[in-house]
Amino acid sequence: MKNYTDAELVNKAKEKILEEAEALKQVASQVDEAYAETIKAILECKGRLIITGLGKTGHVSKKIAASFASLGVPAFFVHSCESLHGDMGMITKDDVVIMISNSGKSQEILNMLPPLKIIGAKTVSITKDKNSPLAKETDIAILVNAGTELDHMGLAPTTSSTGALAAGDALAVIVSEIKEFRKENFALSHPGGALGKQLIKEYQQKIKG
Repeated sequence: MKNYTDAELVNKAKEKILEEAEALKQVASQVDEAYAETIKAILECKGRLIITGLGKTGHVSKKIAASFASLGVPAFFVHSCESLHGDMGMITKDDVVIMISNSGKSQEILNMLPPLKIIGAKTVSITKDKNSPLAKETDIAILVNAGTELDHMGLAPTTSSTGALAAGDALAVIVSEIKEFRKENFALSHPGGALGKQLIKEYQQKIKG
């Protein structure tokens, strides 16, 4: 195990954060019409928004689904593996399914495609390669190529998961803005938290006005 001074550790932490920031700039440079198509698909969705992934992208998918739900878009997470063992029954033809896989080659998520096509749900992929099997088979393909992973081996999902999260956050806040989601709506999604309670109180006072 290498020994570092506190100053060296601080510098290393700064370097890694700046590397992730640069990765996000790279992701931003890749934004194209696929984002617009996805936003319109979500706005026109008559059902719910479903986000799916596995491994680290599964954790990212959960957060993205939670962000959409908190901002007024009915959304939930479905684990790609569990979908193949019953959870596919949660998905209907009126839904939009965002499928996140960095490589676009994970067999578990690819196995979801045949039943999704039969169900008739709209599909969106988020991958680092628009020529990947997943990107080629979805209705809309979003490119998120954040470059080399942050760890010293270049293996652990770091920049890739941050890039996917940023893309999901961008979609969520834009859809929310277009739908004119307001503070009082946000309060209903967060009634248990301090912010939600304060917003509800303000809204009640406004009504009594």
